[in-house]
Amino acid sequence: MRTVKLGLKSLMLHKLRSCLTTAGILFGVASVIAMLAVGEGASKEALDRFRDMGVTNILARSVKPPDTQQSSSQSAFSAMAYGLLYSEADLVQSALPKAKVVRVREVQRPLMRGEYFRTTIVVGTETDFIEVTNMHISEGRWLSEVDDQTLSNTCVIGASLANTLFPLENPLGQTILTGNDDRYVVVGVLEYQGRAAGPAGTTYDECMFIPMSTSRRRFGEEVSTSSGGSFKRERIELNEVKVKLETSEEVESAAHIMRDLLLEAHKQQNDVEITVPLELLKQEEASKRMFNIVLAVIASISLLVGGIGIMNVMLATVTERTREIGIRRALGAKRKHIIQQFLVEAGVLSALGGVVGVLLGMLVPIGIEAWFAQKTIILVPHVLLAFGISAAVGVVFGIYPAWRAANMDPVEALRHE
Repeated sequence: MRTVKLGLKSLMLHKLRSCLTTAGILFGVASVIAMLAVGEGASKEALDRFRDMGVTNILARSVKPPDTQQSSSQSAFSAMAYGLLYSEADLVQSALPKAKVVRVREVQRPLMRGEYFRTTIVVGTETDFIEVTNMHISEGRWLSEVDDQTLSNTCVIGASLANTLFPLENPLGQTILTGNDDRYVVVGVLEYQGRAAGPAGTTYDECMFIPMSTSRRRFGEEVSTSSGGSFKRERIELNEVKVKLETSEEVESAAHIMRDLLLEAHKQQNDVEITVPLELLKQEEASKRMFNIVLAVIASISLLVGGIGIMNVMLATVTERTREIGIRRALGAKRKHIIQQFLVEAGVLSALGGVVGVLLGMLVPIGIEAWFAQKTIILVPHVLLAFGISAAVGVVFGIYPAWRAANMDPVEALRHE
């Protein structure tokens, strides 16, 4: 305790110098915690997005091919056909008999309910869609086999669409009017998903879901668009085919089968892409590990600079206190006592910087979330790691000045002016 008191008293004699020395460690620790928090938040958002797709799922999606001279010169009497076919979905089901294969058809339509209006995506799909996408019903029910067989004008709507069209009443049993004057009765409302990914950039929370057979009958398989005086027709049977496997071990082989079945058939137009969330998840995890290593290296450099600052100040202190060291040695102090005193001073500097750095490092991510809407996650192991390294840096970089002070010749130290 006496050694600690002597060390603290010595540091208090030069308050400004001690504070400036501590600043190097302070900002190093704060940068470690803040950067790891930002990296962890960004990684978690990406990982959650891939997990939402389903680690046992494989997604095949139709992609509009680049406009060619032939497609741009099409007349109103011809339609450009591209994308997935119903027959190809059946082929996938035959090749993967144990998997759940869900067909998805998307059409953009204006939806009206009284004075409320919203243009969004009407998704035609099947009963297994809700299980494959891991979504849940908040009120009512999901689309049934009977709805699909009878071409029923029933629908399930997302939470955001429900709030838009029915801000003051319960949507169950109410009617929604589409742009082609069809009326759909709401039989269910989905729980809020909060997913960024969705059809045509629209989240599932904003979509309306109807039976696949109803979608085919009401909207057909051709989409007509007009812009700048030109008129185009596109024929697309399915926008997406979702495949859910029983285990993640089956994903790799199933993805290989689907690529062989679909990509080869669409090689010329290049109008189908296959997404395997499990592969993306593994890539993201690998990227996260590499990102954390890079951040750790950058932060370590900051702490190294802070440690060099501590060593520099401690060496200057040894020079200033040469006569004091000589007097202590002459009065009976041993080398270990001198080493202890200087190590205590270096440790206090680094520990104090570590404590303040931890506090600052926990405040910075809060500011980043408030100002930049970037998710951050502070993990206790990261905080402990940053503080532990800061304390260790102070001790390690204080060893040489302490050793130098302890090995002074007492006679020469007493002669020092």
